[in-house]
Order: sequence, then C-alpha cells, then structure tokens
Amino acid sequence: MSNSSSLQSWGITLLRVIVGIVFVMHGGEKLFVYGIHHVVGYFGSIGVPSPALFAPVVTAVEFLGGLAMILGLGTRWAAVLLIFDMIGVILAAKLSGGFFAPAGFEYELTLLVANLSLLLTGPGAASLDARIRKRS
Repeated sequence: MSNSSSLQSWGITLLRVIVGIVFVMHGGEKLFVYGIHHVVGYFGSIGVPSPALFAPVVTAVEFLGGLAMILGLGTRWAAVLLIFDMIGVILAAKLSGGFFAPAGFEYELTLLVANLSLLLTGPGAASLDARIRKRS
C-alpha cells in the first residue's frame, strides 16, 4: 500500500469513527436520556407515521449503527441504514426549516453524505471488516 493510499485509508477511518460516535451519542440520548416513549411522542408530533414502530427502530439504527461504525463492523450495511435515517430526518423534521441549522437540514445532509462516502469507500484502515476479510 502506497503512503498516499495508506493516508487515505486512515482518513476514512477517522471519518468512520467520528460519524459512529455522533450516531452512538444521538441514539444513546434517545434511549437513555429521553426514553423511547418521549421519542414516540416527538415522532407523532411531527407527523411520522407509526411513531411507536419507528421510534425504537430509529433509536436502534442510530445506537447500534453507530457502534458498528466505530468498530468498523458491517460498515457498509450500517451506512445504508444511517443514510435512510438521515433521509427520514430531513424529510420529516428539517426540510421545512431551510438549509441552515438549527432548524434546517445542513447537519443531517452532512451526516448523510459522510455515510454515503463510507458506503462507497468501505471502512478504512483499522476495522473489524478488514480484519475479517484478511482471515478469509
């Protein structure tokens, strides 16, 4: 692996780990701070269909998907789920607020594209995915 290629792989690793931390924190907040019942109520208030179904699903996707990202385990699968999560957030809660945060969708769009990048590139240098691939 060339030096440039190695640096790119480590750059992807940094992106993956930080994106994972962000999602673990958001999923953990929903799970351990607000509680699923408050997330259900919020989802219902913004018009998310079947909030009792989607609140725990979104919470699990964010928390477990974030853990998967940190570990680099099933990175591309986690990225796909987190991309759909961000599309849902943008459409349900942020699009009407314009582009700029806090009401707008710029933050969620950034996370969506970060996950799209990880879907396209894979997990980077230090990942369980790479370790598993080496054993095969």
